[in-house]
Amino acid sequence: MHGSEFDPAHQIDRLRAPLFLSWQLTRDCNLACVHCCTDSAPGRRLKDELDLGATLAVVEQILAEDIPYVMLCGGEPLVCPHFWTIANALGAGGVLLKIETNAQLLDDEALKRLAELPIRSLQVSVDGDTQEVYQKQRPGASLKKTHGACALIRAAGLPLEVTFAPTRLNIHEAEAVITRARALGAFRFNTGALMQIGTAARHWQKLEPTREQYARFVTVLAEQSKVAPEQMEICYAPFDLQEGMRRAVVEPPATLLVLPNGYVKVAAAISLICADLRESSLAHAWDAYRLAWRTTSVRLAVERVIANQSEHQKANSWQILNAA
Repeated sequence: MHGSEFDPAHQIDRLRAPLFLSWQLTRDCNLACVHCCTDSAPGRRLKDELDLGATLAVVEQILAEDIPYVMLCGGEPLVCPHFWTIANALGAGGVLLKIETNAQLLDDEALKRLAELPIRSLQVSVDGDTQEVYQKQRPGASLKKTHGACALIRAAGLPLEVTFAPTRLNIHEAEAVITRARALGAFRFNTGALMQIGTAARHWQKLEPTREQYARFVTVLAEQSKVAPEQMEICYAPFDLQEGMRRAVVEPPATLLVLPNGYVKVAAAISLICADLRESSLAHAWDAYRLAWRTTSVRLAVERVIANQSEHQKANSWQILNAA
């Protein structure tokens, strides 16, 4: 039932393939951030992460399905042993790449290699404007190294995108980070409410900003959105996962989220898995994803996470969706 055989219920039913694929390459990371939504940390690679052969099979299918845009993320994608093989193969096939990184491993050599690829964006997490605050959220990380990597990105002529995860630890530095991102030459600043998923869920009591902090944060974002918008776009909608899920249930995004072991999730905020790329094709996964958004199971899961934010913390406890 691939492509035009679908009776269009959503816009995605008119597409023969996704427009964007978000690929979490590994749960391994060089940092153990207190707000991590994927439960990533040093040495936390999943036992069943895709090996090189399975990884290349996914790459071949991405190219065969003409998926135009892929994000490589993690964990930290640069610690994945297959990262450069994947990036080079996708780039050679003309796929635009977005790399989501903490930038601690970006040096001159890495940037030289990235500059040879069709990079649409290098998205760097900058969760503070002082080392004291930054390291509270990202223990062991160097803000100086992050700023230096951002400078190298721009010097290499590559597009820089900055992301900021607000917590009670760093939300007071949001305006300074926005100003810094603009000075570093970022074309976009991404943010939104903290997600109660993964490591963040376990530290929720000390991480969740207060209502007053969020109110001030939104005011800052609105004010900063008016400052040189032609230079840097500020994106913060949908602001939280509930808002995002309300939008998705009306028009599901034309995106597949692939986990390190080949599972394909219906949505980041819910636990349901609609396909396994170790056992089925990417084309089948796309069909399964589109069908999933018509099922009672997905509708009920979405209703639960909209009604109760604490439901998000179950998102990494994966469940295979029974579409029947």
